[in-house]
Amino acid sequence: MHAENRYCFDHQPLLIVISGPAGVGKDSLIRRMKERGTDFHFVVTATDRPPRPGEVHGVDYIFVNTEEFLRMEQEGELLEHAVVYGQHKGIPKQQVRDALASGRDVVMRIDVQGADAIRRLVPEAVTIFLTAASEVEQEARLIARGGDSHVQLEKRIRTAREEMEELRKFDYVVVNGTCQLDLAVDKVLSIIEAEHCRVRARRITL
Repeated sequence: MHAENRYCFDHQPLLIVISGPAGVGKDSLIRRMKERGTDFHFVVTATDRPPRPGEVHGVDYIFVNTEEFLRMEQEGELLEHAVVYGQHKGIPKQQVRDALASGRDVVMRIDVQGADAIRRLVPEAVTIFLTAASEVEQEARLIARGGDSHVQLEKRIRTAREEMEELRKFDYVVVNGTCQLDLAVDKVLSIIEAEHCRVRARRITL
């Protein structure tokens, strides 16, 4: 037997959860990962909120009305679902299964509440908490986003503070500081590479 045939490494696709408070740059991080040619399947979340300027149906989110979202929920089409800031959001189950079956890593961008649900359903998922460099920076980003009333803004800031308390439940934390997006991407890619080097690979079952 040739020496190069003695070893057989078990490659398993990862289910990677990118989460964190609103305004920390989850969308920007995933977009930059794509721009840098990272091979993964991005799970498109279904939501009944209206699209923001520049968002594309089927790319950023699957935009549906509330009636259609509730139908998907009732018929078991969603892996997890939650109401966030009065808006329904959920992960289409079959989309995740198909992507994992193809052997590709799967990346989800979900809120902290949704990440908690995924952690219970899929304990082997890799969970990454994305955060701003400080509470002051976090609040400044929420204000800069615009589009919220004073009451809505106060609620988002209060929720972000509560969500930071969930950090210790995650496998990893990555700081996305102002003007440091590529550094944050480097850290996430290093986490993914390290996970693929585990002796005991994570096995995802849905």
